[in-house]
Amino acid sequence: MTSVDIVLPVYNEQEGLEAFHTALTATLDPLSDRYRFGVVYVLDRSGDDSFGVLKRLAGSDPRVTIVHLSTRFGHQMSLVAGIDHSRADAVIMMDCDLQHPPAVIPRLLDRFEDGFDIVHAIREYDVDADVFKRWSSRIFYRLQNALSPVEIQPGSADFRLISRKVAHVFQTSIRERGQFLRGLFQWVGFRSTAVSFVSPPRARGTTKYDLARLVTFSVTGILSFSKIPLRLATMLGLSISTMSLAYGVWLIGEFFVKGNMPPGYTSLIVMMLFLGGLQLTVLGILGEYLGSVFDEVKQRPLYIVDEIVTGRPS
Repeated sequence: MTSVDIVLPVYNEQEGLEAFHTALTATLDPLSDRYRFGVVYVLDRSGDDSFGVLKRLAGSDPRVTIVHLSTRFGHQMSLVAGIDHSRADAVIMMDCDLQHPPAVIPRLLDRFEDGFDIVHAIREYDVDADVFKRWSSRIFYRLQNALSPVEIQPGSADFRLISRKVAHVFQTSIRERGQFLRGLFQWVGFRSTAVSFVSPPRARGTTKYDLARLVTFSVTGILSFSKIPLRLATMLGLSISTMSLAYGVWLIGEFFVKGNMPPGYTSLIVMMLFLGGLQLTVLGILGEYLGSVFDEVKQRPLYIVDEIVTGRPS
């Protein structure tokens, strides 16, 4: 029988966990004659009672395992922890806020049975979806694809199935700190396909990806795959230097033709402020890349597990 682990990152989700698990169970139970399921909740240390709710679920469902992290390591590292914990033939990653509908799981498994190693779930927003969410998602993917050699399909989410072969690559070879999984699962290759789903409105809780976190997430993706910002900074510096040289030649010509230097105190101040801002911007870009290197060379663990709770039937 094919084994499948459902990996679910959790952070401050106590309001919706029971409703999600009920919906997940309703999807998994009819498939239990073909698949042996494990449900792995990876809990970033939360400020609510998510751990208590999960322990109650584990007490009534022997398929449930809780991987409780020692502090908050973030959504991506929670997924990595879940992948590391799995030894199943396939791993399905999804969020537990019901915006990744469990009803899509049979479609992912069907494509897995067709021989695909990676099955991406592509989000399609309903016409009634929040305008800001649709706008920010569109901007995110356009910026990401413009600055990165790895093409990510718009609407890609951290909702996907991977085979044991792909999971092994992440467990043994891909151990970088700033992991941007949506890009990495495109980068590793293998035979992949996609299925689409409509994201329903959030019933409980609040999104963990506000504008600030979305910007940070996008920067992580760009730093992980692209050197284009560094090249743009170099080209911009060369362009400014060329224009400055041309402006200097023009001033010398004005001096010899008219006999005096043209007045330009205001333009001088503006130019100095512009170049100062440009230098700080380029230093900031360099600093982001240097910070990523700094995180890597420290060789700290990707995450730390506090405890693992396995399910016991009530």
